[in-house]
Amino acid sequence: MTDLTNVIVFRPRPAKQSLRRPRVLIRAAREGQKGWKRERDLTRLLRADHCPSPGAALARLRAEEELQNDLRVTAAAEYDVRRHVLLMIAVLAEMRAAVEAAPQPLSVAL
Repeated sequence: MTDLTNVIVFRPRPAKQSLRRPRVLIRAAREGQKGWKRERDLTRLLRADHCPSPGAALARLRAEEELQNDLRVTAAAEYDVRRHVLLMIAVLAEMRAAVEAAPQPLSVAL
């Protein structure tokens, strides 16, 4: 028996649809990464009792961010720029957390 398994582990990739947002929004989200505390901020943003595992909330965050972006594009009165920036910070942070939490492929010495 060998130490190798027949399971191939792939690192998660971002969704096929890329985030095309105004430069100022992306810049604000990148700057916001410095103060992001996952346990505190993600549970508050999702209005949840506990913090989900890395990457588990990514689909919901992307959907809520897409909704905010649609409100921004249509100049709707309900648009909340603060929430939009927080969602962008969360999306970027969760994408990074999902990649870091993914199992690393085994290196095989031949």
